[in-house]
Amino acid sequence: MKLRHILLFLPALFTANAHAEGLPDLGDVSQATISPREERELGLKIMSEIRSDPSYLNDAEIDGYLTRLGSRLISGSTEARPEQEFEFFALQDPALNAFALPGGFMGFNSGLILAAQSESELAGVMAHEIAHVTQKHLARMIAGQKYSMLTSLASMAVAILASRANPQAGQAILVASQAGQIQKQLNFTREHEKEADRIGLGILTGAGLDPRGMADFFERMQRATRFLENGAPSYLRTHPVTFERIADIEGRTQSLPYRQVPDSLDFQLVRAKLRASIEKPADAVNYFESILREKRYTNETVERYGLVTALLRSREYQRADKELLRLYDSLQPEGAGTLQNHRLGASIRIQRSMPPSSPMVETLAARVKLAAGQTAEALDIYQAALAIFPQHRALIYDYIEALLSKVSAQDALDFINRQLQFDPNDVRLYRLQAQSHEALGNALLQHQALAEVYSRQGNYPAAIEQLQIALKTDEGDFYQMSSVEARLRELRELAANESKKK
Repeated sequence: MKLRHILLFLPALFTANAHAEGLPDLGDVSQATISPREERELGLKIMSEIRSDPSYLNDAEIDGYLTRLGSRLISGSTEARPEQEFEFFALQDPALNAFALPGGFMGFNSGLILAAQSESELAGVMAHEIAHVTQKHLARMIAGQKYSMLTSLASMAVAILASRANPQAGQAILVASQAGQIQKQLNFTREHEKEADRIGLGILTGAGLDPRGMADFFERMQRATRFLENGAPSYLRTHPVTFERIADIEGRTQSLPYRQVPDSLDFQLVRAKLRASIEKPADAVNYFESILREKRYTNETVERYGLVTALLRSREYQRADKELLRLYDSLQPEGAGTLQNHRLGASIRIQRSMPPSSPMVETLAARVKLAAGQTAEALDIYQAALAIFPQHRALIYDYIEALLSKVSAQDALDFINRQLQFDPNDVRLYRLQAQSHEALGNALLQHQALAEVYSRQGNYPAAIEQLQIALKTDEGDFYQMSSVEARLRELRELAANESKKK
């Protein structure tokens, strides 16, 4: 969203008695809670704004890592309700911030992920946010203030985008638009914060992570910003961290046995990937080269992964191709001998006996091979890696795109249809399915697939429009047309039900 559009959009959002257009009617102001479905609908509306912004990373590997970490925390806890949905995503933003939205949507800025010095520290922030959701803090705030809170929550997405495009301008807009009142509404109370700390510590412990990570991260943020008058990280402004809170967390962890929890390789690779993407490509290359040259690392594989990622960004494809050899060598334990059964191409072909150790490394290797024009080698890597890591989303999406561009749209479509049998709600698969149908010249099925993209994002009017376009093509057989008509009736009913709430 452009800043000029935000300027036009903000006044309507901050009107005291205005009903937020497109947001669900949450009913009687006296109600104590709202339903999970209403929460989810509100979250989807906010997410539609965030997803359209360039800072939304939409990176399958980063989102996948956050989801795995979040699932680990949730599965080890008795707090989460079975019907509660969670969706984790990342934003390209250097500010130290994380936030929970209605419906279980949780955002993590790249700056916060990079600031975490251990996986337990990142998990501590995540567990705290999960606790806000499981204890229905957001739902209680919304139910207690209703329409004024609805407009505030809707404006949250716009404020996030405005401040990211231009921090000074974004802050000025918020100040001019009664931001103080909105900030007061959005801040969690001290009781909420203490409860989220207590529940979050239990979630961390249940997941086998170090509960001291929460206090360590909060204390370091507070220490780093205590001399700044207005420069506190966004996370501290919405989640005020006091010495009392930190002391309370530390007091709760003192009685727990010491637990040294090593960071996962995925945590380290995700941070290297983010670091390689936030700098200018040449600066990122120089950074990782310096780290490797001076041996200032604890894990050589992580820094070499970052270097190859940076070289790929800087379009130094041949050099990235050569650096893959060193990356794979670093994965082998001392005295492991020659690598077997891993084809990296004629230029630096490596053979190794052990299976790939990380799907992120395999995905990067295939991307380098494609960029270097070695299509056959890239396809070999994708196929071998998918046999070992069949659920790694980046491998799946990349392989489909490689089939679309280098092999055939029909092969891509066949693979997509098999994947949809396992995950029928994957929005990106439906988008790739639409691209495949377009390449094959089937407009009806293309628009039918696009309808599934929009419907799963909660945008029923756009989904209905796509199905109407599909019917106008008059290309399908009787069964295909009947399927489109049936789905159109279903979506119209869902849209009508949603409209009744407004």
